[in-house]
Amino acid sequence: MPERVIKIPGPDHPISITPNPNRVVVTLAGKVIADTTHALTLREASYPAVQYVPREDVDMGALSRTESHTYCPYKGEASYFSIPVGGTRSLDAVWSYEEPYDSVSAIKDHLAFYPDRVDAIEEGAA
Repeated sequence: MPERVIKIPGPDHPISITPNPNRVVVTLAGKVIADTTHALTLREASYPAVQYVPREDVDMGALSRTESHTYCPYKGEASYFSIPVGGTRSLDAVWSYEEPYDSVSAIKDHLAFYPDRVDAIEEGAA
């Protein structure tokens, strides 16, 4: 396997991680999949902001780990989960950097959701 390139965030590709002061609730098929007041907002370059939810605030029983993996040179290798109640729409709907690189270590033990593979990711007053 070829050696993976590891990149450090900087002015050309900034990444910031900040606590989200709001409550974040993820729903699918009438079920609450995640509900937290401890989400982290990750902003990366020009990409949309992503909410990373602590695993302890996710209904892990509603998820099914898949064999899918992707690689980001800034964050590391991502593992994926599907949400079976969502059918094929919700395949690989959730990702997690289980061993993130040091520059983004705050997202360890957190999960993120693709907005188009769940019904809603809502933010409201905590």
